[in-house]
Amino acid sequence: MIETACDFGQLIKAMRKKSKITQMDLAAASGVGERFVRELEKGKPSCQLDKALRIARMLGIRLEAL
Repeated sequence: MIETACDFGQLIKAMRKKSKITQMDLAAASGVGERFVRELEKGKPSCQLDKALRIARMLGIRLEAL
C-alpha cells in the first residue's frame, strides 16, 4: 500500500529496474527531466502529480495499484 511519497518512489524505482529502464530513458519516455525521476525515486514530496502519474503510466502502474 502506498502511504507516503517515499513508498511511491520505491514502487517507481522497483518497476523501473524490473523493466530494465534507466532513469534517463524513463525521463525521456515520460516527458519529464531526469532530475525529477531521481527525486521521485528518493521520495521527495512534490506537488507535480501530473508528472508522477506520467511516469507511473509509462511503467504500467495502474492507479488501482496505488
